[in-house]
Amino acid sequence: MTGLWRQAWEVARKDLRTELRTGEVLMITVPFGAAALMLIPLAIGVDAPLLERVGPGMYWSVVLLFGVLVTVRQSAADGPAQMDLLTLLGLDPAARFAGRAGASTLLLLVFEAVLAPIALALYGNDPRGWWWVLAVLPLVALGLGLLGTLAGAIAASVASTTLVPLIVVPLSVPMLLAAAQVTEGIRVGATIFGWLLLLVVMDLLLAVAGVLSARPLQEATR
Repeated sequence: MTGLWRQAWEVARKDLRTELRTGEVLMITVPFGAAALMLIPLAIGVDAPLLERVGPGMYWSVVLLFGVLVTVRQSAADGPAQMDLLTLLGLDPAARFAGRAGASTLLLLVFEAVLAPIALALYGNDPRGWWWVLAVLPLVALGLGLLGTLAGAIAASVASTTLVPLIVVPLSVPMLLAAAQVTEGIRVGATIFGWLLLLVVMDLLLAVAGVLSARPLQEATR
């Protein structure tokens, strides 16, 4: 187990170093996500109460749609030569999955953290409910990171990258719903623990599914 986590750390570090060189998330995805948040108030108008009500849902929708781009970024792609080298080095497929998901989770956290104050400024100055986003951010980032990494592995096994959004978007709807309901529940004083539990359970299921399917999916790509 120690060796697996060591290998996962090396994979995550490699992915993050590559991202720092390419700037795919920070220089492209983050600005487009911020622009999407800014365009929505322009379409709705200056109805402040309406913007405050739809704010959490709009924020999480943007996180979901652009988060898919973070998880399937080109900087995380390994070519055939790289895959052969990793196999020769004895890299555990489960460690590769864990490392790649970990790197995606960290990048998603940065993406969410940058967009959160923008959304708060655009959709109302009342911070009630929004502080709970700090508790939900890691759960959503981890879920999207795991789901995107798993979807990418499935797509690679059938040589069809178009499958990734078809897998990620429908399966991430419960995460979107739960995250939006947490912030809305705090705003109106409703219970939120059931939605938080849903996020935790989804993360655990995705982690188990990713680790167990890592080796069969890698063998299917050969």
